[in-house]
Parts: sequence; C-alpha cells; structure tokens
Amino acid sequence: MGIDILWFMTINPVSLKNGKGTLGSPYAVADYTATNPDYGSMDDFKHLLAAIHAAGMHCIIDWVPNHTGWDNPWITEHPDWYTQDADGNIIDPIDYNTGKSWGWTDVADLNYDNAEMRVAMIDAMKFWLSEVGIDGFRVDVAHGIPVDFWAQCRDSLYQVKPLFMLAEAEVPAIRNNGMFIADYGWEMHHTFNEIAKSQGANRETGAKLVQGNLVEDTEEESEKVPVTALDIDKILAKKAEVYHKGYFMNFTSNHDENSWSGTEFQRMGEGHLAFAVLAATMEGMPLVYTGQEDAMDKQLEFFERDVIKWGSYPYAGFYKTLFDLKHRNHALWNGNAGGPLVKIPTGNDENIYAFQREKDGDMVLVVINLSAQEKEFTLQGDSFAGDYLEIFAQIEMPVPANMSMKLGPWQYLVLEKQ
Repeated sequence: MGIDILWFMTINPVSLKNGKGTLGSPYAVADYTATNPDYGSMDDFKHLLAAIHAAGMHCIIDWVPNHTGWDNPWITEHPDWYTQDADGNIIDPIDYNTGKSWGWTDVADLNYDNAEMRVAMIDAMKFWLSEVGIDGFRVDVAHGIPVDFWAQCRDSLYQVKPLFMLAEAEVPAIRNNGMFIADYGWEMHHTFNEIAKSQGANRETGAKLVQGNLVEDTEEESEKVPVTALDIDKILAKKAEVYHKGYFMNFTSNHDENSWSGTEFQRMGEGHLAFAVLAATMEGMPLVYTGQEDAMDKQLEFFERDVIKWGSYPYAGFYKTLFDLKHRNHALWNGNAGGPLVKIPTGNDENIYAFQREKDGDMVLVVINLSAQEKEFTLQGDSFAGDYLEIFAQIEMPVPANMSMKLGPWQYLVLEKQ
C-alpha cells in the first residue's frame, strides 16, 4: 500500500490493578521494558521487526510517559516518582485545564519534577532503540509532559540513532525545538468532521459518542454557522504562524476517534474518501488506521478484546494509488522537500477546495467537492494549465486556463501533470 512507517499501539504488558473492562487499558503500562505476553515474547517482536526492516519499512511503538499502571514496579520501588496528594497518596492524572481528574483512574500520574524519574524514563526509551532496534515512538499524551523534558529527551535519544518521533499533541514548542518530527493535526481533523456534519455527509443517528456515552445533539449545535472548505484555509494560516519545524499527521481516523467518536463512515459518511484524499495530498504526513483499508465500519472496544475480521481490502488500492503518488511526485514530499499548497480560486462557492502543489518540475492539482450537492464552478487563472493524468481513473485530462468544471457530491479529482 505504500506504507513507510508501521505504528504499533502499546505492546507492553497491561496493568491489572484498578483496570477498566476485562482487558484493561493498553495505556496502563505494567512494565516499560517487556512485551505483553498475549502478543508474544520479546524475541517474537524482534523477529517481526526484522521482517519490517527487510520489507523497507520502519517501526515505531506507542510510548506512555505521562502515567503508569498501578502494577508497575515503579509504584512500590519509587513512590516519589509519582504525583501525590497532601496525604502522600499517589493520584491519577489531573486535567491541566480544569485541575480535576481526567477520570483515568486505572493509571498513576508520574511526577516530572523528579529528576531521577526523568532519567529512568529516558533509559527505558533507549532500551527499545538500542536493545530492540525500533525506529522511534508515538508518544501518548505528549502535551501533558513539561516542554523542558522533551528538550532533555531529545539531547539523549538522538545520540542513539536517527528517529521518527510522533507526538500525540498539537504543541508548537515540542516540534519547534527539534524533538518531534510530527504531531497530530487535531484541529484540522475536527474541522474535517465538522465540514462533514455541516454539509450533510455524516449519518443521521440523532446522537453522537463522547467518551463512550451517547449525548443527544442539541438545538444550539444545529444552529451553528456552517463549516465549509474555507475553514481549512483559516487553520493552515494559523498553524503556519506558530510552527516552524516538522509536519502534521493528517488523518480521518485513529484509535481514539474510532472508539470514542465513531468510525470515519459514521463521522464523515459519503465524504470519507474525499477527506482521505485531502489528508494525503495537503502538506503533512497521512495516517491509515487499522482496518481503514478493509472498510471496517466498526467501533472497537477500548477496554475489551475486540478482534478485527479482515475481508477483501476494498480500499487498499485507493490508498496505494495516493501513496504511490506521494512517493514519486516531489510536489507532495514533506516540508521543504515538497511544494507549498497554493489555493486556486473557484468563485464564491465555499465548498470547493482546489489547490496545486509544485516542486522540481512536478505538479499535482487537487479539486474536491466538500459538500453533498453537485457543484459547477470555474478554476480561475492559468498557473495550473497543462495536460494531466487523473490518478484514480487513469484518464488523460487537459486542463486549460479558467476551466469550467462540474463535480458530484463529495467527488474528487487528483491530477498529476504530464
């Protein structure tokens, strides 16, 4: 499918004490330097890792530095490494926005004021780099860790080997300081969801999932100002002012969104492929979450064993087509290696998102109808004019200046200049 990096969710043993559900949370780590026996041994993982590398891919694992499970040996060996209340009791993590518990009662909060704990955390990460041979980490709750720790971590880890570091965060400081190569495009993703909802793409369930609880849509929500393709530009402009290094990870789903907010089919409905095209062709790195290539329309239980039933992989070719284009066409490469996103005016229609990217003689033209209505419009200007190949239909398509076009609901064109 053209995948470069495989991200494995936590493969550490899951803590049983104070666990939720019958499985417990994968993010309640019982031992930082061991594997979950349900998945296999450390030797099994090393064998898998060797096969990944032999296939020309890289491997990162989920890392949970914000908290541990209550069974973790650090609890008894180093209680001072944890946040404690006034009575000396170790507590679960606190929401820094409210000063109250997140409700993550199955984990114990680590104290980053403790210098010894910081060193132990870095040493545990080094173990996976040096002794096991992974290529980096996706860091859980990276936004909840002090920024100065990430500077300390950067200075230690990058001495071991080149890394790919992905932060579950949207914090400019920890990308700008060179620690994280990428972080989550959360605001862009939420805007994708809001466009889908506002423009009539998502399913009419009458309710939505918020942290696992059904919450009825309110009248106030239905009266909100429509969210359109123009809101994408607002986010891009805002992020460009504060981010100076690294990339956003763009996505239509991930494990949290799937479990707590619904599948891409539930949230984005008939527009899910249109948003996937946008995520793969705009600036940043696209993510494919487990099962998306197989059209998995199922919310996975977070605290239970929930097996994915694989089928015929109907979208594998769709993703391969996008990622093959990203690999071969310099315009879609990341950062300064790629071309900037340049919007193409289309008149007054707020639902058409059209742009070109150009680099080293390569050019890609993307036109997407982000609405449930058929649209007629004009691509204004001549900077994009030329002969193209539409990558999905494999049809040659001349695009003259000021070209009039018609796109059906949620239809997209991805054109590679010939």
